Amino acid sequence: MYFLRCYPAFPCALQRRENAVLPLLGRRQPEQRPNANRLGRAFSSSLHLAVPDIQHALHTDRSFCLTGVLLLSTFGITLERRTIVGKALSAPLATMAAALIVANVGIIPFSSPVYTAINTYLVPLAVPMLLFDSDLRRVMRDTGPLLAAFCVGAVATLVGTLLAFPLLPMRSLGDDGWKIACALAARHIGGAINFVAVAETLSISSTVVSATIAADNVVVALYFSVLFALSEHGETEKLSTRNLDIEAEKPKSAEEPNTTIMSSVKDPESTDSGASKFSLASLALALCVSSALVTFGGILTKIMLPRGTSALPLTSVLTVMAATVFPSFFSKIRDAGNPIGIFLIQMFFAASGAAGSIRQVMLQAPSLFAFSALQIAIHFVFIMFVGRRILRMESRNLYLASNANIGGPTTAAAMAQAKEWKRLVLPALLIGILGYSTATALALAMGPLLLKLPMLAP
Repeated sequence: MYFLRCYPAFPCALQRRENAVLPLLGRRQPEQRPNANRLGRAFSSSLHLAVPDIQHALHTDRSFCLTGVLLLSTFGITLERRTIVGKALSAPLATMAAALIVANVGIIPFSSPVYTAINTYLVPLAVPMLLFDSDLRRVMRDTGPLLAAFCVGAVATLVGTLLAFPLLPMRSLGDDGWKIACALAARHIGGAINFVAVAETLSISSTVVSATIAADNVVVALYFSVLFALSEHGETEKLSTRNLDIEAEKPKSAEEPNTTIMSSVKDPESTDSGASKFSLASLALALCVSSALVTFGGILTKIMLPRGTSALPLTSVLTVMAATVFPSFFSKIRDAGNPIGIFLIQMFFAASGAAGSIRQVMLQAPSLFAFSALQIAIHFVFIMFVGRRILRMESRNLYLASNANIGGPTTAAAMAQAKEWKRLVLPALLIGILGYSTATALALAMGPLLLKLPMLAP
């Protein structure tokens, strides 16, 4: 120890001498290994630099964006058909929620030419295909007193919108406030088809669309629970003569299933394809007819309406007129057109969800929830007062008509089946289809009135 203290440089010299001698003896020197921490820092730095480049490359790749939209659309439909949670959420809400999440974590972009193409080309193509079964003559012929109840319910929704908007103008949405009031009116007369048509026509922002779907679905679910609680089980009320005639005309074969009356009428928004079959020829014909209707609707819109007006309302009117004049032809391509239309609408919901911000959705949802709840509450009070007290309609018909207004054909037919109102299943489907045929035009016509109303809320 004394020697080392006196000659502190001796160990370093000894080490240098050993390094010089070892190669002469044929022994390998120990390798100089780099520091592990330094390697980790270098790898993390290079990965941090590479991730934005990879993300940018994927976000600008249109094939990647299209694949994401298709996967999200399929996810919503599959979740609704195979899980209880999916049925409670509905395919549109499930798709929009999933798209909103994956876009906000950076997996897919907030904006893409793919989203623009969906809104520009695919949504107009989907709307006619979902209206192929809109034979108004059959609706007038087979719905009986339920048709009058449905009309009262449609007026109730319009009144509810006109009263709710001055009280809750949704100023936080800016210029989208009155637009979303029109879209919800269309939703609560017809269905999601009409909501999409009005949203596209009025150019409502994607974030507001996402928040509206989320808030409205909660309100509608609560409202349906109230309707089911109020309505009586079984066919206890007197049947009309027309409904008795429809029942008498039904086949009496014991082998015929209970769903026979629904075999010729299907809800366009239903994601359950059932046992329907279609050929390649009917598929091609459905696409051609839908495209032709969109083209004619666009031409007439440019001729008859101001520049910049969406062609969707006029295209919808043309489709309903054609389906009414040529019901047998459109019934042949209905089974091919409806599934395509459903999936294209799902792609719209995926694109709308991807363009939304979770933060903005959370901020906007409370006011949208309040407006939807007030609108539906006024609808219920009006339909029950006018329909029951003034027009003396059956409560059962009013409940079912209100269900068809707010939820569409699927929920109305499901309620009729659950309550064992078997003679009303087919009329419930038909009046729901009538809602699809008329809701878009009624909601858009109400827009100018909303802009003229004095706002009662600060």
